[in-house]
Amino acid sequence: MKFRRYKPKKVHIFDWSPNMAYAVGLITTDGNLSTDRNHISFTSNDIELISNMKYIVRMNGKIGYTRNCTSESYRLSLCNVQFYDWLQSLGLTPNKSLTIGPLAIPDKYFIDFLRGHLDGDGSITTYTDRYNASKDPKYVYERIWLRFISASCTHMEWLQQTIIRLFNIKGRLHKTKPNTIGHSMHVLKYGKNESLTLLSLIYYSADLPCLTRKRLIYESFLNNH
Repeated sequence: MKFRRYKPKKVHIFDWSPNMAYAVGLITTDGNLSTDRNHISFTSNDIELISNMKYIVRMNGKIGYTRNCTSESYRLSLCNVQFYDWLQSLGLTPNKSLTIGPLAIPDKYFIDFLRGHLDGDGSITTYTDRYNASKDPKYVYERIWLRFISASCTHMEWLQQTIIRLFNIKGRLHKTKPNTIGHSMHVLKYGKNESLTLLSLIYYSADLPCLTRKRLIYESFLNNH
């Protein structure tokens, strides 16, 4: 009796580009790989991100609308086995929120991946610090904070170490208190100078796909200071 030798499944390799790396960043944060090894969904409250994703991947996809007791959002559903397998080869898996780890992102495109990560689950916030204004009215400072967020500590440690390796920007990683369902979030946070340096790299060109409202926070801060 002859046994057939198992041949590993050959994965179709999609071409890397700044736009594709950005899309992978979005899927890493707000995407989901189904357990049927076929479908990929991307959910967002911002229709701009849905449109960006659909334009970049150039696949037939259905845009739906979901609603629960607390929020409303859009969902883009894609059905493409080759794209699914390629995403898995990068390190993405079904039900990845708590288990996602390092991803196989080329250094050349990491900053575009990071922009997608920011648009998906990150934030840019600004505020006026008047903590010491009672001592001296001149002690008023404008602050900007850049944050990346994930439920997986391993993933955030990889993100921080990659940013240090490529850009020599350290940041600070901390863990939040558990939420109502018992999950903590891991937050990679950057202060003013580090935020401005990293954001200047993230928004390195005027015609990049991005979430406009987040970019405007950064550009408004620059224009005012």
